[in-house]
Amino acid sequence: MGMMGMPENGNGDGVASFQMGNKNKYRRMDSDTTEEDGILNHQQNVKYSNTNRYVFACAIFASLNSVLLGYDVGVMSGAIIFIQEDLKITEVQEEVLVGILSIISLLGSLAGGKTSDAIGRKWTMAFAAIVFQTGAAIMALAPSFTVLMIGRLFAGVGIGFGVMIAPVYIAEISPSISRGSLTSFPEIFINFGILLGYVSNYAFSGLPVHINWRIMLAVGIIPSIFIGFALFVIPESPRWLVMKNRIDEARLVLLKTNESAREVEDRLAEIQVAAGSANAEKHEEKAVWRELLNPSPGVRRMLITGCGIQCFQQITGIDATVYYSPTIFKDAGIKSKTDLLAATVAVGFTKTVFILVAIFLIDKLGRKPLLYVSTIGMTICLFGLGLTLSLLGDERLGIILAILSVCGNVAFFSIGIGPVCWVMSSEIFPLRLRAQASALGAVGSRVSSGLVAMSFLSVSRAITVGGTFFVFSAISALSIAFVYACVPETKGKSLEQIEMLFQNEREWQGGELELGDVEHLVQKE
Repeated sequence: MGMMGMPENGNGDGVASFQMGNKNKYRRMDSDTTEEDGILNHQQNVKYSNTNRYVFACAIFASLNSVLLGYDVGVMSGAIIFIQEDLKITEVQEEVLVGILSIISLLGSLAGGKTSDAIGRKWTMAFAAIVFQTGAAIMALAPSFTVLMIGRLFAGVGIGFGVMIAPVYIAEISPSISRGSLTSFPEIFINFGILLGYVSNYAFSGLPVHINWRIMLAVGIIPSIFIGFALFVIPESPRWLVMKNRIDEARLVLLKTNESAREVEDRLAEIQVAAGSANAEKHEEKAVWRELLNPSPGVRRMLITGCGIQCFQQITGIDATVYYSPTIFKDAGIKSKTDLLAATVAVGFTKTVFILVAIFLIDKLGRKPLLYVSTIGMTICLFGLGLTLSLLGDERLGIILAILSVCGNVAFFSIGIGPVCWVMSSEIFPLRLRAQASALGAVGSRVSSGLVAMSFLSVSRAITVGGTFFVFSAISALSIAFVYACVPETKGKSLEQIEMLFQNEREWQGGELELGDVEHLVQKE
């Protein structure tokens, strides 16, 4: 299967040497390396590192919109304390202000698909940045709750566009060998943004109440200024250029992002074929939705796994923990606002560190072990937090345990269900269903996130903050059972093998492909 398509590197003597990256893995024992070879190799290596650097820079610039999402989530958790004091808003208004972002960003994401096809990936990113800047400026200057909400709506739409377009752009511009790690950049940058938001809360909390939250929100405009600068550096997606029949421009972009000229022509040919079938697919889109709404058993299992893991990622309360961590720490007994925000910075730092750990482990340990560690750890931490808040309010030990539980919860989230959720939903669906099924999962994720964020304060008013975390802990315990029953291991399997896993119920639940199945699959191909 895989070996047949490996690039051959003819040495003129009929011996093909397999290439791994740019280095010849196997070399004829009797072929002496001449100086000329050395120079060629050196030139290739220089080109390789330049290409790598260029793609890396493009991925970073494209991920800047994700910093905006993270920053907004992080900064709102502290700013809301001061907004409430300054504008005298009610608890329900507070919840709507915080939670509306997820629901509105969903509209941006849904519209983003159309926009990115019409004006291109690059200009969709620019549009996202402009809409977000408008929203941030309106929020920073808002004299009342109504104006603040209008700014929030703009920011939400901008973030929705940005978050949808970044992974698409990165996947289309990266060489296949580094696509996995580069596509996880946006997730890292969201966490980085949350951390920046927390730090900004802490830095400006000492200013007068009617100024500090405005500065906190206004600082969010800075990353989007960098996006404006980035537009002069990054190219348009080659796939979009081919769709618009601008083949020569697409070739130029591919020459910058791929090492060898031959690889460029191969990629270009692939994209042209794909773009041709993409136009045919427009008619098939209705058929895809029909298949998703009336699925075969195999597709139904994929949907249960994909959408289920997206919803569990949110209903275990991660957004409530991140948005309302100052509220949680206040309930645990921390009195001073500066201490509250310092404890929150610790949470942001933990979340960012552990997402980096996950990215190193996801291909080594596999998806399922990380999900087990994550869901079991979160259940224990959420239960511990519930106990601490119910029994040890206002005690020093209670404060320490609350901070440890919240940090533990975000650490376990970031090492497993946080990133694995996105990896799984991008690899379990067959190509024809992938875009629409992932969109369906994202809708589930955003809506669950919005509902949790919007109901947290009301629910904790009704059953106490501790009680709310007992509920989250029970949901998290359910997610362990869900991982056991409905999530197969996909590490190291080709997309075809993953599809086979879902066709057979026994394998789906057992999560292992027998050798016989692989042989059967190879014969079938």
